[in-house]
Amino acid sequence: MSNIAARFRSFFAVLALSAALAGCGYNNIPTLEESAKAKWADVQNNYQRRADLIPNLVATVQGYAKQEADVLKGVTEARAKATSIRIDASQLTDPEKLKQFTDAQNQLSGALGRLIAVSENYPDLKSNQNFLALQSQLEGTENRIVVARRDYIESVRAFNTELKTFPGVLWASTFFRSSKPMAEFAANEGAQTPPQVKF
Repeated sequence: MSNIAARFRSFFAVLALSAALAGCGYNNIPTLEESAKAKWADVQNNYQRRADLIPNLVATVQGYAKQEADVLKGVTEARAKATSIRIDASQLTDPEKLKQFTDAQNQLSGALGRLIAVSENYPDLKSNQNFLALQSQLEGTENRIVVARRDYIESVRAFNTELKTFPGVLWASTFFRSSKPMAEFAANEGAQTPPQVKF
């Protein structure tokens, strides 16, 4: 009889320990870290979508704006640079790597803005269905990038907060020592200054 009672006590002790661990926040750090990594993958996916659209947009504009070769070359070079800088999930704790990636993407955004501005000088290009479809897809992709970056920033904020607050700080200092705060996006220089419109 005492053997059965000892088994019941052991079973209930394991059950109580499992319930205590489930509610203590032990799983928060890995869960939030994986969420932030997934959000980063979404950011990269949207940047890749933009990079994939650019050759078609450049080819369409080339047919109409042969004398705008320097703008087209700038877009092509910015795309090459933006796609050459890669950050995987293991590098998200390095703010310098994220800054390099963001700077390259911002250069590409600027080059695309100049390319779209070129279209204003070519009425035939502005009415071309291929150009309009590509421009619409590019605008949609830019919006997706904004949303993906916002989601990543929020996910990183939650993860970094968990590493610094109780009880996460206890888990981070014991079982999850390898988990470091992740880098966030920062506004690029001049983002606070409104663009100058000149006619």
